[in-house]
Amino acid sequence: MLSRRLLRVKVVQMAYAHYQKGEVSIQQTENELFHSIAKSHEMYHAFLLLLLELKNFAENRIELRKQKKRPSEEDLNPNLRFVENGFMVQLANNESLLAYNSKNGTPWVNHPETIKGLFNIVTESELYTEYMATEAGDYDADKKFIAKLLEKVIAPFESLYSIFEEQSVYWNDEVEFVISMVVKTIKGFSEENAEKEPLLPEFKDDEDRDFVQRLCRKTLVNHKDNMELIKKFTKNWDFDRVAYLDLVIMQVALAEITEFKNIPINVSLNEYIEIAKYYSTNKSGVFINGVLDKITEHLIAEKVINKPGKAN
Repeated sequence: MLSRRLLRVKVVQMAYAHYQKGEVSIQQTENELFHSIAKSHEMYHAFLLLLLELKNFAENRIELRKQKKRPSEEDLNPNLRFVENGFMVQLANNESLLAYNSKNGTPWVNHPETIKGLFNIVTESELYTEYMATEAGDYDADKKFIAKLLEKVIAPFESLYSIFEEQSVYWNDEVEFVISMVVKTIKGFSEENAEKEPLLPEFKDDEDRDFVQRLCRKTLVNHKDNMELIKKFTKNWDFDRVAYLDLVIMQVALAEITEFKNIPINVSLNEYIEIAKYYSTNKSGVFINGVLDKITEHLIAEKVINKPGKAN
C-alpha cells in the first residue's frame, strides 16, 4: 500500500516526464504511472525477501560451522537468537510472501556477495550484538529489533542500491517511502495470525487507485489553464528562472485542490510543499507556498473551489 504522499510523488514524476517527452498521449503516461506504482510494490517485497535472505544466510553459516573437522563449542552450540526471531520465522512462512516469491522470484538470487557483505555489517552492528545477548521469547521485542535493523543498519547499506538500479529505473528516490511501508508491515504483524498475516497491497482501496488516476489525468488535461494561472501569480518572478520541477509540482497541486472536494486545501498545500522541499531546490518550498497561497485565495474568491481548509 503506497502512501498518499508517494502516490502524489509518482504523479509529479510522471507529469514531469510527460512534458519532457513531448508527443506522448495521456493514456500512455497513465499506463506508465501504474507501472511505476507496481514497481514500488516490487521494492516493498524485495526488502521483505531481503530479510529472509539474511535469515537463510545465517542458518547456512551455522550448519557449515557444525560440519568443521574440529568444530568449537560455539560452532556446535551457536546462538540461535537471530534465526529463531519470532517475526522472521513468521515471515518465512507467510503465505502471501511465499506466493509472491513463487510467482516472481527474488531479486537477490544472483547477488550472494551482497547478502554476505550485508550480513557481516549486520553482525558487526551494536544493535545486533545487544539483541543477541538478550533472552529469546519476546515476540514484540523481536519485531522491534527487525524494524530498527532495517532502518538503522540495512537501509544505509549502499551496495543494495546498485542492484535496485540494475533492476528498475523506477526505484530511484523511493527507498525511504518503501522502507516506511515495510516497517509498518513489521509493526502490524500479529503472532496470532501466524502464516496468514496479510501484506500491504498496491493500493489501500479503490479510492486511492481512483485518486492517483484522476490526479494524473486532471494534471495533464488542465496543463495549459494551470500554467496560465501560475504565470499570472508569478509576475514579480523571472519566470524563465523558475525551476521546471516547481512548475510541475504546482500544476499537480492545483489539480488536487480543484478536483478533490473531500481533501482540505491546507492538506494539499502542505503535501506539495513537503514534496518540493525533498525533490526540488532549497527555496522551492517557500516559493511554492507563496504562489499557491495566492492562487487558492483567487480561486476561492472566484468560487472555483468551495471546500474546507481555506489557506491563510
